[in-house]
Amino acid sequence: MAMDYAKCAKEIYDTLGGRSNLVSAAHCATRLRLVTVDNSKIDMKKLENIDGVKGVFSNNGQLQLIIGTGTVNKVYEEFLSVSGMTAATKEEVKAAAAAQQPLFKRMIKALGDVFVPILPAIVASGLMMGLVEALGKAIPSFAGSDWYGILDLMANTAFTFLPVLIAVSAARVFGGNIFLGAVIGMIMIHPNLINAWSVGSMDAAEIPVWRLFGFFPIRQVGYQGHVIPVIIAVWLMCMIEKWLHKHVPEMIDLFVTPLCTVIVTAFITLGIIGPVFSAAESYVLEFAGWIITVGHGVGALIMGALYPLTVVCGIHHMYNVIEAGMLSAADGLNIWMPIASAANFAQGAACLAVGLKAKNLKTKSVAIPSSLSAALGITEPAIFGVNLRFVKPLVCGMVGGAAGALLGSIFHIGATSYGVTGIPGFLITLDYTVQYAIVLAVAFGVSFTLTWFVWKEETEESGKTADAAPVSDHDAAELTAETAQTEKALFAPIKGNIISREAIPDETFAAGVLGDGVGIEPETGEVVSPFDGEISSVTDTRHAIGITGPDGMEVLIHVGIDTVNMNGDGFELFVSEGDKVKAGQKLLTFDIAKIKAAGYSATTAVLLTNSDDYPDFRLLKTGRTNAMEKVFTIE
Repeated sequence: MAMDYAKCAKEIYDTLGGRSNLVSAAHCATRLRLVTVDNSKIDMKKLENIDGVKGVFSNNGQLQLIIGTGTVNKVYEEFLSVSGMTAATKEEVKAAAAAQQPLFKRMIKALGDVFVPILPAIVASGLMMGLVEALGKAIPSFAGSDWYGILDLMANTAFTFLPVLIAVSAARVFGGNIFLGAVIGMIMIHPNLINAWSVGSMDAAEIPVWRLFGFFPIRQVGYQGHVIPVIIAVWLMCMIEKWLHKHVPEMIDLFVTPLCTVIVTAFITLGIIGPVFSAAESYVLEFAGWIITVGHGVGALIMGALYPLTVVCGIHHMYNVIEAGMLSAADGLNIWMPIASAANFAQGAACLAVGLKAKNLKTKSVAIPSSLSAALGITEPAIFGVNLRFVKPLVCGMVGGAAGALLGSIFHIGATSYGVTGIPGFLITLDYTVQYAIVLAVAFGVSFTLTWFVWKEETEESGKTADAAPVSDHDAAELTAETAQTEKALFAPIKGNIISREAIPDETFAAGVLGDGVGIEPETGEVVSPFDGEISSVTDTRHAIGITGPDGMEVLIHVGIDTVNMNGDGFELFVSEGDKVKAGQKLLTFDIAKIKAAGYSATTAVLLTNSDDYPDFRLLKTGRTNAMEKVFTIE
C-alpha cells in the first residue's frame, strides 16, 4: 500500500509538540532534519513507531528522522504545509542547531572553530620557539649568533602576528570578510602602537594617549599575544559589516560598508575594548603579585591553577613585570617561575594524555606535538588546540598545575631569570635542580593521571586509527550493528584496488558532489554490505544501492561508470528497498567482463553521501583490499 505522506507528516508534527517546539526543518537524500526547542518534550519511542519513519537519532543538535530516498522529500513538503514553516537548507538547520546550545558551549565551540585552522602554524612555531630558546640558554655563544637571530625570527613570527591569524580565522567563523578581519588584526598590532610585551615595564604616565574630542582617551598600546580582545573585536566587526550590507544601497555598498566597518570597529576596539582589558590586566597583575606571598604556599597553589585561564585571555605575558620586580629585589630570586612552569607542564601532560588515549587521528596529530611544545614552555597549542576544546583536560591540568606550584613554594625554588619555563627552566634553576624536577614530575603525574581517567572520547569525537585489518568472509558475517556503531567504520564492500575519490573517472563522483569516499577497481564481481543497516534505495538498472547504517550513515555503492546505460544487463540484485542487511551480506553481483566489453569502467564508487555530517571522515588506506577490510573511519 502506498505511503500516506500527509498522515506521516502530521503525526511527526504532533509528536514533536507542534510549532512552538520547532525551530527549523530541512531534508537531505533520506532524512528529515529538524531543530527543536526542547527534545525532552518529545516521545522518541512514539516518533520511531510512526509509519514511514525508519529510524530516529540526534546528532550535533539536530533531530534526524530516517525516511528514505524518494519519500523524504514528499513527507517534507507535507510537513512544511502542516507546520506553516518555510524551507531551510541543511546549513541553516546546522546553524539553528548550534544556536540552541548553551552559551558556554557556544563560546567554547567558537574558540575551537577559530583556532583549529591556525593550529599548524602555532604548533610548529611553539616547538621551534622552545627549542631555540633552550639552545640559547644552554649555549650562550649561540644566543648571540646569526643562526640564533634568523631561527628566532622564524620561530616567533606566528606569535608576533598571532592577532592577525586569529582575526582572519574569526572573520571566517563569524561570517565576515576575512580581509577586513585581517585589517582589524593588523591595526591591533600596528608598529605605531607600543608593543604589548613592553608596556608592562612602563609607568602609566609614560604611555602616550590620543585624546579625541578633547576628552576621549585612547592608549597607544598594541595587542601582541592577546586572544579574547581580538576575537571580540572581529565578532563586532562582522556584526557591523552584516548590518551595513543590509542597509546600505547596493550602488555604494562596495566602498561604504568596508570603510565604515573598519573605522567603527577600530575606534571601539582601541577606545573601549582596549581600556577594559588593560584594566583587567592591571587587576590580574596586582592579584597575582599579592597572592603568591599568601600563607604557606596556598597562594602559589591558587595561581598554579588559574594560570592557564590567563593564557586563554592572552594576558600571561604581563607576569614578566612581576618576575622583573622579584629579580631586582634584595634576594634577586624569581619565585613566580616555578608556578608558571608547573602550570605549563601540567597542561602539556593533560594534552599528552588526550593524544595517547584518543582514537581520533586528527586529535592525536594535534595533541602529541602540542604537548611537546608545552613541555618546552609554549602552551598555546595545547590549551587552544586540545584542552580548552575538551574542557576536562584543561581542568585536570589546572589541578596538576596547582599541585606542582604548591611544591615549588614549599621548596622555595627561585629562578635567576624569567621568560623560560618547562624543561628549559632547568637552565635558570641550577641551585634547585632536584626540587625543580620533582615539581615538574608531580605536575605531570597528577595532570596526566587525572586526564587519563576523567576524559573520555565522546562518540562525536571518536574516529579510528590503526591499520586496517583484513576480515574474512566468514568473520564478516559475525560483525554486528553494535560493532559498527562502536567502531564508526566502513568496510570495503568489494575486493579490489582502492583509489582516492578524486581519481574516480567520473566528474560528479570525483568532485564529491554526492559525498566523500573512495573508488574501488574490483577484482571480483560481488558487492557485500559494509555494515549492518537497511537498504534505503535500489536503482531499476540494479547497478547502484543506497544503505542507511548506524547513526544515520548513508552510503551509496555505485558499480561502474555510466553503467546505467546497460539497463541491468550483467547485474543481479539480492535485496530490495527496506530490507535489513548484515555486514558482509551479499547485495548484488555484476559481470566485470561484460561491463568492460560494453566500453565502461568497472570502478565502483563507495560514497558517504552525508559526509558533511562527519567532519573527520578519514581514509585509512589505498591499494589492494579484501571485501570487509576496514578502509575508512568517520565521526
